[in-house]
Amino acid sequence: MEGKKLSNSTLINGVALGFSIAFLISSLAAGIYTRDLHNIFHGWYLIMTSPSPLVTDYLEIGGLPSAMLNAGACGMACWLFMVGLKGESRPSTLAGYFLVVAHCFYGLNFLTMWPCFLAPFLYLHLKKLDYKGNLHVCMFTTSFGPFIGELLFRYTQDTFVFGHPTLTISGVLLTLAFSLMLGFIVPAILPGAHAWHKGYNLYNGGLAFGLFGFFLFNFFYNTMGIDPSSKPTRFNPVYEQFGHSFQLYANCFFLIIFVICIVTGFFLNSKSFRGYEELTRDTGHQSDFATKYGMPLCLINIGTVGLFFLFYLDIIMIYTEGAGFTGATIGVILAALTFTCMGQHPKNIWPILAGYQLLYLFTLAICYLNGREISWTITTQGYINGVAFATGLCPISGRYGRRAGIVAGFMCASMCTATSALHGGLVLYNGGFTSGITALILLPILEHYIPKTRDFMNNKKLNKEEMIAIVETFKTHD
Repeated sequence: MEGKKLSNSTLINGVALGFSIAFLISSLAAGIYTRDLHNIFHGWYLIMTSPSPLVTDYLEIGGLPSAMLNAGACGMACWLFMVGLKGESRPSTLAGYFLVVAHCFYGLNFLTMWPCFLAPFLYLHLKKLDYKGNLHVCMFTTSFGPFIGELLFRYTQDTFVFGHPTLTISGVLLTLAFSLMLGFIVPAILPGAHAWHKGYNLYNGGLAFGLFGFFLFNFFYNTMGIDPSSKPTRFNPVYEQFGHSFQLYANCFFLIIFVICIVTGFFLNSKSFRGYEELTRDTGHQSDFATKYGMPLCLINIGTVGLFFLFYLDIIMIYTEGAGFTGATIGVILAALTFTCMGQHPKNIWPILAGYQLLYLFTLAICYLNGREISWTITTQGYINGVAFATGLCPISGRYGRRAGIVAGFMCASMCTATSALHGGLVLYNGGFTSGITALILLPILEHYIPKTRDFMNNKKLNKEEMIAIVETFKTHD
């Protein structure tokens, strides 16, 4: 069947369904692979009842099969809303889906997602806004899932029953009040954050939520004099047996998924890759790839970016020591796909990755000259997570050139492990928060010294009149 016979909305829903089914099948396969099939539901219970600040490794808490089940269940729930609500699914809807399932491996679960996910529907109802058109806002709000886990299982109690956390009336009431507050605050702060970075940070929610989370964390803990929780750990003999890394399994899983995406897009695109080169010349700034190029090419892009990022992780793990394929690493591979239908492609994300490499080599050289040992590598977990979200800065390399992209990656890498302390690790989109701060710092400098941005589609410098026309177009789009 040719791509033109299927609408973009149908294909977007199909991608969400396909990934969700893949997670569920993978849950059974992982149970057989790890010989831990009998503990899947118990592990899932442990995941759902564990407070989960960044970075809580669900492969350690519940196990690989249970984490896959968690992602599959949350993904299917999102898909049901995508097909059940009236209207068209958009690239932003798919972006929200990828962010939900990505964090199901290190901070979000089937229990903590619901208060955040459902609360904005009350706001949409009172404002008489389209549910389907704003479904991505509901998905993005799950970024506050760690707060839900804290309020339900730790914040209002100091003891556990038989070693397990229990729900309390005060915890449930506090969670309901917190969720309702999110439902009305989140839709209000998202547009403002976009105005700050002018669309040059695709992870717009990261900046908005990071700043709001900074306030919430300090209010709930520093102001109230309550000690924040530490990252939970659990001795998992299966995880220990695999050296805290499921590299072989993860590579096989993602290779299959990404190849399927590329092959499917190839057949839906009249058995060709025609048009993909044009897509990779797009700047990625305020772009809707699905509308401009069609979802079949977006499927090819999803698979290509996925393979590109997977290859990057495998390479850096060969040459440096650090984290392996943990829950967070598996999750950020999915997070790196978030805007593959709205701005990301290999040509505009590689400079960002190069910026991370440059910072590491620069720091390595300085430490060597001073006779010191470097305290981190690019495979330290925080830098693996940071680089996935730093790809959201790809519009900078798309419109200002590769060198600007490398500088953006360099700056983002220097801050990526520090920003989580501002919100106590209770906001999941910390990488997007760091990317947003980078854009706030770098963008005014670029606008001052490079007033004429690059137009990759025409491969030329824009004159003043063309720049004004583009700005007016963006204003209309917003």
